[in-house]
Amino acid sequence: MRAAYVFVLAAGLGLAAFARDTLDIWVNATVLPPLQVETSVEVLDRNGALLRAYTVADGRWRLGVDLSQVDPSYIGALLAYEDKRFYDHDGVDPQALLRAAAQAVWNGHIVSGGSTLTMQVARLLEESGTGHVAGKIRQMRVALALERRLSKTDILSLYLQLAPYGGNLEGLRAATLSYYGKEPLRLTPAEAALLVAIPQSPEMRRPDRSVARATDARDRVLARALRDGLIDSDQFNAARSEVVPALRRPFPALAPHMSDRILAEEPEKIQHQLTLNKTLQTKLERLASDVVTGHGDKLQVAIVVADHASGEVLASVGSAAFRADARAGFVDMTRAIRSPGSTLKPLIYGLAFDEGLAHPETLIEDRPSDFNGYKPQNFDRQFRGTIRIREALQQSLNIPVVALTDALGPAKLLGALDKAGVKYDLPGGQAGLAIALGGIGVRLEDMVQLYASIARGGVSLPLTHQMHGQQAEGQRVLSASAAWQVGDILAGLAPPPGAPENRLAYKTGTSYGHRDAWAIGFDGRHVIGVWMGRPDGTPVPGAFGADMAAPVLFQAFARLKPALTPQPPAPPSTLLVSNTQLPQPLQHFRSRNAAFEPEKDAPAVAFPPNGAEVELLPEGLLVRVQGGKAPFTWLANGVPVAVSLTASEVMLASLGRGFITLSVIDAEGRSARSQVRLR
Repeated sequence: MRAAYVFVLAAGLGLAAFARDTLDIWVNATVLPPLQVETSVEVLDRNGALLRAYTVADGRWRLGVDLSQVDPSYIGALLAYEDKRFYDHDGVDPQALLRAAAQAVWNGHIVSGGSTLTMQVARLLEESGTGHVAGKIRQMRVALALERRLSKTDILSLYLQLAPYGGNLEGLRAATLSYYGKEPLRLTPAEAALLVAIPQSPEMRRPDRSVARATDARDRVLARALRDGLIDSDQFNAARSEVVPALRRPFPALAPHMSDRILAEEPEKIQHQLTLNKTLQTKLERLASDVVTGHGDKLQVAIVVADHASGEVLASVGSAAFRADARAGFVDMTRAIRSPGSTLKPLIYGLAFDEGLAHPETLIEDRPSDFNGYKPQNFDRQFRGTIRIREALQQSLNIPVVALTDALGPAKLLGALDKAGVKYDLPGGQAGLAIALGGIGVRLEDMVQLYASIARGGVSLPLTHQMHGQQAEGQRVLSASAAWQVGDILAGLAPPPGAPENRLAYKTGTSYGHRDAWAIGFDGRHVIGVWMGRPDGTPVPGAFGADMAAPVLFQAFARLKPALTPQPPAPPSTLLVSNTQLPQPLQHFRSRNAAFEPEKDAPAVAFPPNGAEVELLPEGLLVRVQGGKAPFTWLANGVPVAVSLTASEVMLASLGRGFITLSVIDAEGRSARSQVRLR
């Protein structure tokens, strides 16, 4: 009898060992599905906050998440409700299976499936069903194999990424962002309970379809948590009173142009961290939307904010709204080539300071000028005569800046743009004096970089939009003194009506035909650029940088911070004197052709202007001289016809019709002439 007992025991042990070895072989031979789960590409701000996410290839929202990003109360509720022995079993829980079988026999139908979290992960990885015996065995086999290849933490992380939450939502982060608009790191007991309940029957329990069913399922999880001591009665009652969200929230979609751009630059990366600040980006996108409202359906706006000390872009708004509308909202206008209007003028003045051509207190002439056939006009068609350089820049006069550009040479300006990292487009491929007034194509992003160079004491630093990116060493564009002088002049410009009185150094610009309105400004730390116009390049009637873009610039600074950072003091080498204390060559600007130009008070034929066609009156022709010193002698085709002892106007009689050359000579022998046609 004893021998028979030993035989049976040995046989049993042998069979058990055989079964164990067979099970091991069976489990080890399991072909597992891919364990690398595709998750949504994410774009984060400088602090790690989500700016924008993209769906995976099949259009589902599935955001990466691990245990460190999840509220521990959710994990506790999940394990208590779904798999109490998760950390004790090897993928299959025999007790749970026996309990499920007994419940099915007692109730006549399946009450619970007995699946462990590992089995659920197996099903989610293979996207298999749950009801068939073969499918359940397959899940058990894959679960056992998963437990041998992965840690419990890895398995739980897979569940957090794959759990279904209805529709195209997969994973805990997608659910918390969609239903609660927040990350899963901080959840209330009610929120955690709902998120535990939905995956059991995601289409039936999704709250955007049935708040009642979702609430009932949540309350069952809360009751289990109360029974297991995870929450107390007060927490239970408070949690049950919380309202279940009835709608899905849109996923964050901030900085869409920048996000698409960074994805195109590095398509292989899953997570991109930008230098942008989510709070500021949100404020400026809202500002952009507000400022175009009520201005027709084609006006567009773009805004760039940067820290000029570090070169980091803090906000980038490419359009008022990222949509295919009449404003062409999908086009990133921070990178579109546009005419800069007058916004290049500060650089020209700074170069003139460095070349010793001028000083902020230097006097310069604002009067009709001819630069080898190029005759620029001021925007208002008026002339100020002799004016200080400081005032010429603040009033954005055209003739003085063209005179400086002529003295510098256009190549000097283009060289400075190259040093500042400004990419430009030259119409016709040639640089003429018109580039001083906007006859060149540039991008808002690059213009912000240029002004950042001025704000940084004249040294360029390429703007960066990626955190931890390597910064290239910048080049010197202007001397520290010239850069400070430019900033000091711009800081003296009056703010737009209604804007706060401050020392913001800024410049506006309006391109030819009112196609582009600009405003770019900086304080001691930040620089902001604003462009407004139509993406198709058509004119915006009545658009001026000072009236349209400048108020937006000041509003953007107000959203950036409560007060401006003071401008730095003048460098020690800066010459801070009045005009009379300047060296003689700097007191009054003289162009390179000054030796061949008439003296500033020399006579000029004011009427009739050169090339005019004038009707000859019966009494003769009224002529007028400007400047000069009386008496004036008038000649017609070289023949003296009148002498005016004091008056600047005189009537010339006995003139015939046809072409005639009028000349006037003043008391000092200086002359001027005008060729006209009399009819």
